[in-house]
Amino acid sequence: MATQFSNQPTGQHHNAPRGGAEGNVFSIIAIILGVIGLIFLPIVFALGGLIMAIIAKAVRHERLATVAIVVSAVGLVGGMVLGLVFASM
Repeated sequence: MATQFSNQPTGQHHNAPRGGAEGNVFSIIAIILGVIGLIFLPIVFALGGLIMAIIAKAVRHERLATVAIVVSAVGLVGGMVLGLVFASM
């Protein structure tokens, strides 16, 4: 019994990152949560964004994950500092 194999590509690329915005969904949501966390409830929003950004980097290997980590970390720290400043007034 002989099996024929062709060398033509099938169009399926497993474990390859998807291009465009649909491949960066977790990162984009994490960036938005980081910005919201800078202004409102940083422990909830920015920390959630940081967790999503780490998942995007470690599991999904998204291109914008590093940007999302930085924005969420700045939102977390900056939001807490802003909260402290406004609470001490």
